[in-house]
Amino acid sequence: MWTSGRMSNAKSWLGLGMSLYFWGLMDLTTTVLSGTPTPPGKLEAFLSDKPQSHSRTKRSWVWNQFFVLEEYTGTDPLYVGKLHSDMDRGDGSIKYILSGEGAGVVFTIDDTTGDIHAIQRLDREERAQYTLRAQALDRRTGRPMEPESEFIIKIQDINDNEPKFLDGPYVATVPEMSPVGTSVIQVTATDADDPTYGNSARVMYSILQGQPYFSVDSKTGVIRTALMNMDREAKEYYEVIIQAKDMGGQLGGLAGTTTVNITLSDVNDNPPRFPQKHYQMSVLESAPVSSTVGRVFAKDLDEGINAEMKYTIVDGDGADAFDINTDPNFQVGIITVKKPLSFETKKSYTLKVEGANPHLEMRFLNLGPFQDTTTVHISVEDVDEPPVFEPGFYFVEVPEDVAIGTTIQIISAKDPDVTNNSIRYSIDRSSDPGRFFYVDITTGALMTARPLDREEFSWHNITVLAMEMNNPSQVGSVPVTIKVLDVNDNAPKFPRFYEAFVCENAKAGQLIQTVSAVDQDDPRNGQHFYYSLAPEAANNPNFTVRDNQDNTARILTRRSGFRQQEQSVFYLPILISDNGQPVLSSTGTLTIQVCSCDDNGHVLSCSPEAYMLPVRLSRGALIAILACIFVLLVLVLLILSMRRHRKQPYIIDDEENIHENIVRYDDEGGGEEDTEAFDIAAMWNPREAQAGGASKTRQDMLPEIESLSRYVPQTCAVNSTVHSYVLAKLYEADMDLWAAPFDSLQTYMFEGDGSVAGSLSSLQSATSDSEQSFDFLTDWGPRFRKLAELYGASEGPAPLW
Repeated sequence: MWTSGRMSNAKSWLGLGMSLYFWGLMDLTTTVLSGTPTPPGKLEAFLSDKPQSHSRTKRSWVWNQFFVLEEYTGTDPLYVGKLHSDMDRGDGSIKYILSGEGAGVVFTIDDTTGDIHAIQRLDREERAQYTLRAQALDRRTGRPMEPESEFIIKIQDINDNEPKFLDGPYVATVPEMSPVGTSVIQVTATDADDPTYGNSARVMYSILQGQPYFSVDSKTGVIRTALMNMDREAKEYYEVIIQAKDMGGQLGGLAGTTTVNITLSDVNDNPPRFPQKHYQMSVLESAPVSSTVGRVFAKDLDEGINAEMKYTIVDGDGADAFDINTDPNFQVGIITVKKPLSFETKKSYTLKVEGANPHLEMRFLNLGPFQDTTTVHISVEDVDEPPVFEPGFYFVEVPEDVAIGTTIQIISAKDPDVTNNSIRYSIDRSSDPGRFFYVDITTGALMTARPLDREEFSWHNITVLAMEMNNPSQVGSVPVTIKVLDVNDNAPKFPRFYEAFVCENAKAGQLIQTVSAVDQDDPRNGQHFYYSLAPEAANNPNFTVRDNQDNTARILTRRSGFRQQEQSVFYLPILISDNGQPVLSSTGTLTIQVCSCDDNGHVLSCSPEAYMLPVRLSRGALIAILACIFVLLVLVLLILSMRRHRKQPYIIDDEENIHENIVRYDDEGGGEEDTEAFDIAAMWNPREAQAGGASKTRQDMLPEIESLSRYVPQTCAVNSTVHSYVLAKLYEADMDLWAAPFDSLQTYMFEGDGSVAGSLSSLQSATSDSEQSFDFLTDWGPRFRKLAELYGASEGPAPLW
């Protein structure tokens, strides 16, 4: 049979080996007597070439486990045990072979004696056991003498590993002022030694650093508070060192340590307090709304949400003028301006400010109150302020036919300072580039300086400036929006040139054209046009107009039988009227050609050439004749145009004496008889007629309207007609390309109320009720032909309808 043994240098292991040997014998005896099969791995049946019989066979192995201590430090191979077969007679005929895990690398066997040795240092923490197979062979034949069987070599543990904190170092947080015994954190140490063998892996915890603030449970590793009323504001961070020791904490055990960093979290246990009971601040009266006046701070030893502060104004005479807000980053109270300030109205304010914690903890209310108050004195400082307009915005509606110089609005501003300086008004010219308006420099009367046209500009947005006389840098402004109201000043007209045709075979009542009209005006009730034949064509026998009552009209024939040979083109004047007040109308001409058409009304030809050419006149000759006529007509029109437009320009000739027409401002003059002086009183004559405008636009100079007010007495500027007169004359001079500047000419329009001769001017002759006829000039011969053309009635050929 196989036998195994174990030898060790230690005497204790000798007894263990004997016990294991006898245990194997007892197991063998029990198995044989009972006749039960041998468990695999312990006993294997002896293999032979003879057939099996039912008689009890002889056991081949006495089997046991081998145990080897880890961490052997000797120089010689470590003896593990011995394998022996009962067939071995000691003559070396049996050869032992070892195979399996670690065979030949970790473990070797003497093939003659069966001794097993470990040739490497063993570590149980790396591998706890090895499974090997042994076999006995006949050295000569190589024939197995015993069947192969497995056995196990277990590595016996020793205490060679200290406990380790795999998750350390630890970080923990516990609220300040926590009761004693509050759990903070649990630490865990692990020992790589065998926990099932001895006390090598039995760990006990203890605290090396951190007393008397904290304690640790020796078995579980739970860290708890050990001191009451720990204050974060006194000490916030703690470093605790925990030790874990094996062997149940006994002397000689291995130990490991870890660090636990414990932070006391904040609780709201400190009320806020103002370090100052009185604050003194100042602010300029020109400070804009929401600007910062100053800051107050209530100190709170807590942090985070527990240090959040809410500031409010609880009392004082400045609660309506100032406001306070909390800066969330620095927890300070920011006092800001709530409404515009005025040094002239109130020079100082007093505020009572409260700072309080919004988040309270009930268990610390006995440490309160958790709010505090302070007093803030604010002084308002005086500054030189620009003029202020009242109101701050103007909206004006003006009809577009308002006369030049009409006052449309009085702009008012005042100096808010105590000094109450004088104000001068002007218009920001960048807001009125067309110079349509003028403002009086002292009264603020806003007037028109040019004719307004809603169809050109329906809105004007200008800015009026107000400046202090003593300090020109102080300028106030106000926006003025002017809406130009529509008046019916544009007559309706055709949107395009209308040209229609009528067939020679057309019948009476046939539609030949539908016309429409446009009007630049924009009445509130919408446009409505009325169509009819012009008065001169009211009895037109050829065509008629039917109003569709939808701003369009139909043109119908009144007869049939049109012929190109008789008349190839008709000109039909159509009267178009609007529904405005007053009603305006215009005449549009519809050109109607007579064309030859087929039976379906399709045009074949609209040229009367085939009917009008003489039999003996070729087409080329006719074209040559027409060209000659056209050239002659152009020459005649050119000559007439040059004669009519020949006009002596208004240019000063050095040879002409026009001294009485020039105003000289360097001469004070002696009175009304002195034509070299400019008498401003002459413009105050109430008989001044309305100014007439010219049709031409002057491009060489612009009026300096602002400079005119210095010539006008300030006491009469608003209610008089002087401004209207000057502005109208300026506009009239600007519109005349040949006129000299207005302020360089003497005006003879006023002769004075006391003149017995009356007015010698012909400017007012147009207002006379009498009508003068100059038709007799045509009878005076060739010398008066020019006057007849200018003043006489001209007769032209009657239109063809």
